[in-house]
Amino acid sequence: MSATHPPAPGAPALPDRPPPSGPTAAPAYGDWTPAAPAEGEPQDAGPASRLGPLPPPLTSRAHVGTRPPTYDAEPTALPAADPDDLDALVPDTVLDGARYGACTLRAVSVRGDSARYRGEPRRDALLTARFGAGERALVLVALATGTRTAPGAHLAAAEVCRWIGAAVGRSHERLTDDIRAARRADLKAGLHRLTDRSLGKLRAAATEQGLDPDDYAATLRCLLLSADPGCRTRVFFGVGPGGLFRLRDREWQDIEPEVAEVKGEPVLGFGSAPHETPDGDRLTMDLGIPTPPSPYEPAPEPPREPFRFRTSVARPGDVLLMCGTGFAEPLHGEPELRAHLADRWSGPEPPGLTAYLADTQVRVKGYADDRTAVAVWEA
Repeated sequence: MSATHPPAPGAPALPDRPPPSGPTAAPAYGDWTPAAPAEGEPQDAGPASRLGPLPPPLTSRAHVGTRPPTYDAEPTALPAADPDDLDALVPDTVLDGARYGACTLRAVSVRGDSARYRGEPRRDALLTARFGAGERALVLVALATGTRTAPGAHLAAAEVCRWIGAAVGRSHERLTDDIRAARRADLKAGLHRLTDRSLGKLRAAATEQGLDPDDYAATLRCLLLSADPGCRTRVFFGVGPGGLFRLRDREWQDIEPEVAEVKGEPVLGFGSAPHETPDGDRLTMDLGIPTPPSPYEPAPEPPREPFRFRTSVARPGDVLLMCGTGFAEPLHGEPELRAHLADRWSGPEPPGLTAYLADTQVRVKGYADDRTAVAVWEA
């Protein structure tokens, strides 16, 4: 049953139209029947022709391995917030990218499945920064991981990233010259000093806050990239475990620098005593009797993580990957993940930011830590 409405004042009356009937009647929309196109007017080819064919389905996967991980794939709980310290909050995911010189950069840091479920903050920190302009620009990417179970782990990681960023930024002119001239020894010595100073500031900050420096600590891994298209030297440096890989000709290479043996005289708080004196006399056996600390000398610090450094010359088509332990461990432990990423990242073009995020979030059962990964595609 339908109601009949009179025409509005001044509007022409609509002619009566009988309802359509028969199998060939055109469908009616309300009280209006679409008219046939006039002669010479282009025909409507339908939505499929106007929009073009559908793209091929995405080949990224939710997980690899025989079984899916235990935790949900999406965040569950937010970390607790302090209304008087909202600056301490960190987002679940950070995603960044750029293109300079001969390389394309993709960087991501994602809260791990375990932290997402328990409402804990992301312990990994990520910093991407450009210093200078033009072909003399220098790009720094730093990632840090705070101590597991420490309450301020995410704050320590963010602080050490800021400090190494400030130190590199103040020295970027000299670093740029050294990279372009391939002065490896100068780079290693200079970056070692900058790293030690940044980690020393972190220990001092812990003492000022009344915290244990071993808890308020972080590992640090960095990449330096020149914006000069003619310079393909890539510099890695840092302290602490993680991963450094290269994808070349669809094959993964583990290029993590080996920790060098400590040479030279022992230093307070680092290294061990020599086996003999400079004159060649053998030292007596250590009987295990603790030596009381001298009141005139500070107590020795615990052994520190050794400095890691590597320079590499990239080839066209290479993909250089620097990551924290949360991504390095599943890469080492799951061949299917390595094969999947090699297939995804060996194309003629680097993935976009969204695709890169999806690739780095492919989950593996048994690995639920934060994932921070920095990849560089060589043109």
